[in-house]
Amino acid sequence: MMHALNTALQVLRDKTEITPRLALVLGSGLGGFAEELKVVDRIPYSEIPGFPISTVPGHSGQFLLGYLGEVPMIAMQGRVHYYEGYPMQQVVLPIRLMGLLGAKVLFLSNAAGGLNPNFSRGDLMMIEDHVSSFVPSPLLGKNIDELGTRFPDMTRVYDKELCELIEQTASEQKIPLQKGVYFQLTGPNFETSAEIRMMARLGADAVGMSTVCEAIAAHHMGMRVCGISCISNLAAGLSSDKLTHDEVQETANMVKEKFQTLVRESIFAFAKTGILD
Repeated sequence: MMHALNTALQVLRDKTEITPRLALVLGSGLGGFAEELKVVDRIPYSEIPGFPISTVPGHSGQFLLGYLGEVPMIAMQGRVHYYEGYPMQQVVLPIRLMGLLGAKVLFLSNAAGGLNPNFSRGDLMMIEDHVSSFVPSPLLGKNIDELGTRFPDMTRVYDKELCELIEQTASEQKIPLQKGVYFQLTGPNFETSAEIRMMARLGADAVGMSTVCEAIAAHHMGMRVCGISCISNLAAGLSSDKLTHDEVQETANMVKEKFQTLVRESIFAFAKTGILD
């Protein structure tokens, strides 16, 4: 795996001179964030050897390298999901690659189903913690010692300082912000009503099909992690509506302006504190 990472890393370095300080995964609702960036290089995943290709509608498949203000960054426009059939280590290869390229902070975003009865469709939720027990760990198999320790501590995956800055930014921008625990399942099927009741009893506030494996891989290699979910629908059994991917994209489009504002201004707040230096 380290050989594959080094090969892909060399290809990236041959295609860009930018050393990013922040990596951003553009989930549903943030696809238009590319317009916020001064993009210098666009690198399709298909040009990177061994790189998994996203097959989900609404997900482009390329790295964007450039600047948000003065912040050099890399954005992943279209993530890869475990349910697309890739091994978990390949699913997180892009995350590891962005870290090796120089990113110190990973900012994750996604669309998620709401489990918390106090949540509404269109809410934004800052991820405070996660449950990963129902998907394979990206750290299974021989440990990549060059990236991190065999048994990494996961007490605080979502960086306390970054979370505080996101909360502060949301308050300053007058953007309502929920907080909670994100639960990753494999997908691609939506959850049953019984599964939703189970997850709620286990303390989850939102559920989705991504993000947790990415956060684990990044934390393992020493990146600072934060994340925001767009609550795109109420989960099975909590609404009379039938769950569809179209609803997810519809809600993401509905809240994209406040979502993009929160992410943009949070990144500026990170930069002001010196976190990205």
